[in-house]
Amino acid sequence: MTGSDVTQLDVITIGRSSVDLYGTQVGGRLEDMGSFDKYIGGSPTNIACGTARLGLRSGLITRVGDEHMGRFIREELARNAVDTRGVITDPQRLTALVLLGIRDEEQFPLIFYRENCADMALCEDDIDPGYIASARSVVATGTHLSHPRTEAALLKALHLARGAGVRTALDIDYRPNLWGVAGHGEGESRFVASETVTRALQAKLHLFDLIVGTEEEFHIAGGTTDTLAALRAVRALSGAVLVCKRGALGAVAFAGAIPDTLDGGESGPGFPIEVFNVLGAGDGFMSGLLKGWLEDAPWPVALTYANACGAFAVSRHGCTPAYPSLEELNLLIRRGVQRPDLRNDAELEQLHWSTTRANAWLDLRVLAFDHRIQLEEMQGFTPEKGARFKDLCLDAALAVRAGRRGYGILCDNRIGRRALHRASGTGLWIGRPVEWPGARPLELEPELGPDLGGLVEWARENVVKVLCFCHPDDSAEIWAAQEQTVRRLFAAARRNRLEFLLELAPSKVGPVAEDTTARLIQRFYDLGVYPDWWKLEPMRSVPAWQQAVAAIERNDPHTRGIVVLGLDAPEAELAESFAVAARFDLVRGFAVGRTIFADAARAWMAGGMDDAQAVAQMTERFARLCSIWDRARQDAQEAAA
Repeated sequence: MTGSDVTQLDVITIGRSSVDLYGTQVGGRLEDMGSFDKYIGGSPTNIACGTARLGLRSGLITRVGDEHMGRFIREELARNAVDTRGVITDPQRLTALVLLGIRDEEQFPLIFYRENCADMALCEDDIDPGYIASARSVVATGTHLSHPRTEAALLKALHLARGAGVRTALDIDYRPNLWGVAGHGEGESRFVASETVTRALQAKLHLFDLIVGTEEEFHIAGGTTDTLAALRAVRALSGAVLVCKRGALGAVAFAGAIPDTLDGGESGPGFPIEVFNVLGAGDGFMSGLLKGWLEDAPWPVALTYANACGAFAVSRHGCTPAYPSLEELNLLIRRGVQRPDLRNDAELEQLHWSTTRANAWLDLRVLAFDHRIQLEEMQGFTPEKGARFKDLCLDAALAVRAGRRGYGILCDNRIGRRALHRASGTGLWIGRPVEWPGARPLELEPELGPDLGGLVEWARENVVKVLCFCHPDDSAEIWAAQEQTVRRLFAAARRNRLEFLLELAPSKVGPVAEDTTARLIQRFYDLGVYPDWWKLEPMRSVPAWQQAVAAIERNDPHTRGIVVLGLDAPEAELAESFAVAARFDLVRGFAVGRTIFADAARAWMAGGMDDAQAVAQMTERFARLCSIWDRARQDAQEAAA
């Protein structure tokens, strides 16, 4: 990589990367926690993701292992739009792990598994001058000053940055046990006095334009537990702007001489929130601060960004997953705190979910073979043959996809489990049905369990798809039953971080007018149900589509979009409906099944068609339907232009 072939970045962070295993249970000892959520972590990694969510072009320099956890970090960085060209794969070392927990408002136990880990092998050869010069700022964190090899890499990056006119920042990020001055069981410790650490930090302070830390972190940098004296000691060695974090009291910035009190610095408004989890809060704070710093905003404004981002982090589970999008940040600053436990603020949480999802699907062509009853009723069906046929459906979908984005499947777990699991990791969009076929009022597949706890076993890339046979004119009894089920399912999907698709089929239960679908959509939004996806019947009327699209955009401007279902319609009818639907950008594509696979399924089940013939026929029909959709979309775009 050379300076001529890198994209201009706003910020490059350097240092730790790890996989955080966060105890799911809250309020107990780490010893007693029985399950863990997996996130990416490490201060520089968190900051790279946090700044990217705020719209900065962010990159990371680190090392990861050549194994599953290293690949997880790479993939998560990419999902968060972080540039990964500075991420080196180390074939000799494992990716670092951290176990963390939330016991109460003051205790947050954690254990670092970092013995000879990949990121501590970062060396001078890993620092590319062109990459450093491509950035507006370089951010270092203190841990990588604790070892000669990583220190040399960091110093090279800092000298290159300063030589190229790139801003430099230090997050002191003092972890005593990572410096070897506290034991393995003291990962939670934030301060142990050490002359060795102080000398190591002080020798580098002149290299920075911005230095950020808590009062305890300035104590270690300044060599005294008197905060003002510590700040003055740092000031004597560096002309950097010093930002001191004060917990619930917010933070203060000192651009010049240190005044007689901490209150004499510049500050921004704080956000009165509940302390739920302090782990990673400083990285969220730093992300917001960097946004303001790189915008050359006044320090009160930059500190407002920082305090708000820190507030989100303190109120949520996890580090990187807690950090806000720019839309969230702006909403909190504009609207203020309406309840101190931000993670339970419905408006903020919906915005967080919908603006931090990865893998945007601008178009989607889905082969739907999640059918169960329709196959079970076919002559020759057995569960074994059904499973085998769904494997063939997947083969057809993959053949049409041919490595391209924008293709997907709908597949069940009851008959199609093997195909469903095989599809994971292929790049297909994967929807998975949960409704008991044909049930009205809505009932769910028994495998979910009475508490819907079965969702915890789902692969995270599976989308919860539920078909609800409903109509605005349904009785109050039917609506009460269906609403309760949909609300429970939606809440369970969110709790398990699974996207949610709601399919509506009003024509199956009553007469349909131009506003029927729009009225149903609004009713579910009024319940607090915000599907990531809508699957709607084909409507040949432009006003009907206009009303449906308007209902969605009015309630959720960040929705994934709509896919059009097929209803076993002939191809010619689908082409007519596609021509209307494709006029609306919110309609991403289609999810069609029996039009593609029904003939092949009947012939194959009865023994009149072999595997290759079935795959060939389904591949040809799916490909042709994709072409019909693509032409409809192109025609609509040309007509609009």
